[in-house]
Amino acid sequence: MTNRLNLIFIFIFVIMITLLSRVYFLSIKSNTYYEELSKRNYISRVKKIPVRGIIEDRNGNKLAVNQMGFSILIKPHLKSKKNKEKLNDAIDLIVEHFPKQEKKKLLRAYNRKDSAYNHDFVKVVDYLPYQEFFPKYTLFSSKDTIKVESAVKRFYPYRKAASHVIGYVGKASRLDILKNELSAHNGIIGKNGLEKFYNDKLQGEIGYKDVKVNALNKEIETLDEKEPSIDNSIKISLDIELQKYIQKIFGKRSGAIIVMDANNGEILSATSMPEFDNNIFASGISVKEWNIMRNDLNHPFTNKLINGLYPPGSIIKMGVALSFLENGLDENFTVQCSGSIRIGNRNFRCWKSSGHGKVTFRKAIRESCDDFFYKGSLEVGINKISQTLDKFGFGKQTGVDQVNEFFGVNPNKLWKQKKFKQPWYVGETVITSIGQGNMLVTPMQMARYTAFLATGKLPKPHFYKANYEEPEDLKIPEKELSMLRQGMHDVTHHAKGTATRHIKSKITIAGKTGTAQVVSIPQSEKVRMKESELKYFHRSHAWLTTYGPYKNPKYVVTALVEHGGHGGEAAGGIVSKIYDKLYEMEYIKSRD
Repeated sequence: MTNRLNLIFIFIFVIMITLLSRVYFLSIKSNTYYEELSKRNYISRVKKIPVRGIIEDRNGNKLAVNQMGFSILIKPHLKSKKNKEKLNDAIDLIVEHFPKQEKKKLLRAYNRKDSAYNHDFVKVVDYLPYQEFFPKYTLFSSKDTIKVESAVKRFYPYRKAASHVIGYVGKASRLDILKNELSAHNGIIGKNGLEKFYNDKLQGEIGYKDVKVNALNKEIETLDEKEPSIDNSIKISLDIELQKYIQKIFGKRSGAIIVMDANNGEILSATSMPEFDNNIFASGISVKEWNIMRNDLNHPFTNKLINGLYPPGSIIKMGVALSFLENGLDENFTVQCSGSIRIGNRNFRCWKSSGHGKVTFRKAIRESCDDFFYKGSLEVGINKISQTLDKFGFGKQTGVDQVNEFFGVNPNKLWKQKKFKQPWYVGETVITSIGQGNMLVTPMQMARYTAFLATGKLPKPHFYKANYEEPEDLKIPEKELSMLRQGMHDVTHHAKGTATRHIKSKITIAGKTGTAQVVSIPQSEKVRMKESELKYFHRSHAWLTTYGPYKNPKYVVTALVEHGGHGGEAAGGIVSKIYDKLYEMEYIKSRD
């Protein structure tokens, strides 16, 4: 009997708890939920869209700005038979006053965006310049089927200058909108270059205004408000006047030039040629323009500074020499160059067929003796050479503030096994030692490496101070660096230096030339053809990487001329003029 009573009491208790829980939910929790729903009925949130920040060069010249204008929208739900005449009248009015607008495109834009679920006006014209539209403003704003809104368009005043570095904005795709809420409201997003790398900074933070409205959606009271961010601009290290000057003297050649502070990695100029006008993307590129640029064999779309992969040729020799010194060959190591070395059934030739005679480290740099590096590389081996070059950033991204930077290739035995499932051959070691074979670098990597040779520290290239990092001390003995620097000085000043005849600068500079073959030379060819005798796209790429002034390094100038032949001949005059310009602009104040 007692057990039955206990069960009854427990049953009653459970029911009471259940009822009390339900009462709590209905009176407290549900009230909170419905209260939140009711707020939505009378509180309206208006988004405040920030203005995209401008991009300025180091002197305050505006490289990317916003131009004010207007967009045109048409009332929704005009596709039905009874309203179609109103739709046609609205579109005809636009075409009549702005003949560049095409009726078919406007109708297509309207039909694509209009639906039974859309109650907002439909945008059919994204942007019309202020001066062009303003005289017609009263006419258009008086039409009940048309709505006019203010609009902005990105504009690049210097057009082709630094186009790859600055980048451009474009219409936000569905994927962009999923990743970036603000792009859904302003319709644009950075697509390339600094515009993309610093998109979050440039676009700013969205604001809002919460207002109480009545049943007619009329604003009664402001409840909460947050202003959009206004400090969205960036000032970069580029000097646009220097950039324009380099663009001019580089002419119609194809290639890349970088001017970088040797001590901190700031980039004063970075030119990838040929360049293109970013405004064609901000306004919308035509199919004809796209096809012309896409089919250009000089690849204007490619940012050759970070996406151009080239054999480094002889400019890698200082890094290889440091590997020799690091791995057992002392500073007195010499080679007797006879013009070639035979390995197996192949003859590996020095560029000078008669040979260089007795060659030291300094002479090997000065006269770019291939045989010195062939024989040294056989002593050290590819894996140790690759380990040393890894320290200098080869096969790695430099970290420069640009998007999709390439890694390049710093080959070794493991790399080849993974890539091709093949063993490494001795012949590959000797050609890698002179910057040929599978080794590939970007101009940005070469500029950074040259800065290290000049200062003993490896900087991180950058355009904006937020991307600055303290240069890395690689602990390379100063004595070894000094010996190689003397060789680089000889390259541009000694009677037998490979660039001496072509360097005519007011500044004492040090450098290294490189001739990177793009086609192999047959073993049967006894006398090498002159570069000028080869077809253009068979000619070697020409490198010249330098720093100056020699005694107190301030800047690195690295130049690559695609299919230019010999580095000194193709780039010596250009590099000399750049140093003279740096002196004229007072970036360099001491000639030595």
